[in-house]
Amino acid sequence: MPFINVKTNCAVDKNKETAIKSKLGQAITAIPGKSEAWLMVGIEPGYKLYFQGTDAPCAIADVSILGTASASVLSDLTGRITDVISGELDIQSSRIYVKYSQHPEWGWNGSNL
Repeated sequence: MPFINVKTNCAVDKNKETAIKSKLGQAITAIPGKSEAWLMVGIEPGYKLYFQGTDAPCAIADVSILGTASASVLSDLTGRITDVISGELDIQSSRIYVKYSQHPEWGWNGSNL
């Protein structure tokens, strides 16, 4: 039950949006048991986002997962997500944050898992 929400101050056309969604679907497999089959992706282009005092291209990916993952797994996933965003949107990796939330409860289909 992962959710990745990407906010960026860059424009994202439909082709880039589709590529980001698909590549994040591959990236999420860094977490054992997670796959694109359960991944929800949000992409918020043109977001008013500033980093280091400027509006130069930047992004934040907010990753929420059901359960927990080890620090090494999350580090691997951070690298994968950063590569996707940097590669598709031409944003320097030093201007991309990845934030994690791990949840013991997650609702779906009218009940909790």
